[in-house]
Amino acid sequence: MKLPFGIGSKSNSGSSLETNASGLGTFGGVYTPSILTILGVIMYLRFGWVVGNAGLINTLIIVTLSTAITFLTSLSVCAIATDRVVRVGGAYYMISRSLGLETGGAVGISLYFAQALSVALYTIGFAESVVQTFPNLSQLYVALIITVLVGILALTSADIAIKAQYFIMAAIALSLLSFVFGHPLPNATPQVFIPPPENAAPFWTVFAVFFPAVTGIMAGVNMSGDLKDPIRSIPTGTLAAVGTGYLIYMILPIFLAIRADTASLINNPLVMQKIAIWGPAILLGVWGATLSSAIGSILGAPRVLQALARDGVLPRWLSFLGNGHGREDEPRNGTILTLAIAVAAVCVNKLDLIAPVLSMFFLTTYLVLNVAAAIEGFLESPSFRPTFKVHWSLSLLGAIGCLGVMFLINAIATVVAAIIVLIIYFWLQQREIRATWGDVRRGLWMALISKGIFQVDHQDDPKNWRPHLLVLSGAPQKRWSLIELADGFSHNRGLMTVSSILPSGSRNLGQQVKLEKTIRDYLDKRGIQSLVRVVTANNPFDGALRLIEAYGLGPLVPNTIVLGDSEEPSRREQYCQLIASVHNSKRNIVIFRENTQNSFGYRRRIDVWWGGMQNNGSLMLLLAYLLRTDINWRNAKIHLKLVVPDLAAAAAAQNNLNDFVKRLRIDVVSQVIEAEGRSFPDILHQSSQNADLIFLGMAKPGDNYTHYYETLQARVANLPSTIFVLAAPGFAFGEVLSES
Repeated sequence: MKLPFGIGSKSNSGSSLETNASGLGTFGGVYTPSILTILGVIMYLRFGWVVGNAGLINTLIIVTLSTAITFLTSLSVCAIATDRVVRVGGAYYMISRSLGLETGGAVGISLYFAQALSVALYTIGFAESVVQTFPNLSQLYVALIITVLVGILALTSADIAIKAQYFIMAAIALSLLSFVFGHPLPNATPQVFIPPPENAAPFWTVFAVFFPAVTGIMAGVNMSGDLKDPIRSIPTGTLAAVGTGYLIYMILPIFLAIRADTASLINNPLVMQKIAIWGPAILLGVWGATLSSAIGSILGAPRVLQALARDGVLPRWLSFLGNGHGREDEPRNGTILTLAIAVAAVCVNKLDLIAPVLSMFFLTTYLVLNVAAAIEGFLESPSFRPTFKVHWSLSLLGAIGCLGVMFLINAIATVVAAIIVLIIYFWLQQREIRATWGDVRRGLWMALISKGIFQVDHQDDPKNWRPHLLVLSGAPQKRWSLIELADGFSHNRGLMTVSSILPSGSRNLGQQVKLEKTIRDYLDKRGIQSLVRVVTANNPFDGALRLIEAYGLGPLVPNTIVLGDSEEPSRREQYCQLIASVHNSKRNIVIFRENTQNSFGYRRRIDVWWGGMQNNGSLMLLLAYLLRTDINWRNAKIHLKLVVPDLAAAAAAQNNLNDFVKRLRIDVVSQVIEAEGRSFPDILHQSSQNADLIFLGMAKPGDNYTHYYETLQARVANLPSTIFVLAAPGFAFGEVLSES
């Protein structure tokens, strides 16, 4: 069966909507593997136990609840499958294209190992049933031989493996007919209306035992790359399998309740064999069920692995696992690896401990598929147009059901599976793999932003104040210290935008967008999370002012403007006019004057020159506190310095300052300095010469402000890096400190 370009082939092109003219159809590719996985060993070996412990009515309720969760998940699968071409990888492909490569990879890698180890689980189960019938055989050798044979079958051709499942389905059908036309057990009392025995297992325990019986819906989806028309076959075949399984599971308990007593149902795993008109048919069904599940797993697992390798999720040295062989593009490398894992697991023969975790991985896949469909439906993205429409609330209900069942089956295994998936997720996130497709995450954030933006008041309040910074840095590499400082203020607390003003005509709009992306990538690689804005203007100061006036979205506008110090005397007048304009717009101004020789020194000491609880003093202390919470400044001490005229004023000032510091709940060192006739510049130089960073307040713009600013610059000459702070008028920063 030749697979067309893009479907199960080596290409990842997402543009082709062709179907595979010679691929598997709905019945052979989806319905058969799905129904054979649903009608498995639990039906043969545990269904009598379920009926005996729960009673007929509760059993029908358990079957209905279990199938409802599976049905809701099937609806989600159908919605996603009819929105886009489902290529090789099945569930992994669906999740990665909806929720992103990290989520898809985390679930896909876990799903692969679950399927690979499931091969061993099923072949060991087959071996156990064979040894019970033929005690002289070795269970280990039988399991190994069957595992290798199943692997050879998968390596030969997916088409041959599917045809083998037809014979297995015939054996299961024969066993069911033999059971239906069977006879009651001797002296059996019908259990139709008899309540469960007093020592029966609890309802949810019985539910947990039965639920894995209906979790076979992904068997067909995993074969998506080999299907002739996956968009049509996956919904039709999956829903048909779920419906068939539900019908059979609703009929069988009636026969069990009528034909067997409670003790026989609970204590005899092969009670169906005792009831059947031809007992060996039940053994054929058990063997067929285990073999079909093993075949389904060894066909599905390598295809998930192939998709993971082709998307670059696996390490580069494992890229050979993405290769396909022959006209069918079969994943032989992945099949050989899967077979090796299964054989090793059979040899270890201690799968009881990890079996619950494997079930959790399958349920995690269902959970995430439901979440993906729910988010896609809720966002109503124009690109999500499934022909099989499902309301997002049904998918959400399916997700909740999956999560509930996971905890009911095994809470510890659920937590272990979640931890493993999260570890893989963060590993993939650290690798920063670039996907060539879009996913739903951007749409989700856009929906949240659009909802939240209207809930944000246009006026800041002290309780919720955050620094939203506009950094007028120019090219980031030229003023990197300025960006580092701003990131220390805003990291994980507010928004930060790095901006650059270019000469008019130097860039067109397209080039500006490209430059913004270049700067954003530069910042990302250095761990700086920031927005970027590039504009052009004839005059950089006019451009900066226009940017400050226009930049933002509704109430989310920068409330703090971060500037570098003015080093060019010829432009200082315009620079000071910009400060005055920004102050009049009620924005905070932070000016960084860097000591280029020492920059931030050892980042151990921050001096804040305190003038009281007026706005400048409060904002300086807030910024110093925010900076110290940054990881690079975590060892810094904040020294709060207050100058008084003489010794008489020092004692009272120290007491007041100590009381204030206690109320702040900020770790600061308070220091009262007696002037004793010295000028403030002299005190500043003597006291802060060994600091790593200095905070100084600025006066409000007024007459001859340029001269004032030049005096301020001269005052801090030869000192460590210094920050000038001018708080926005009319905002109570003192209340922000009291709310901290």
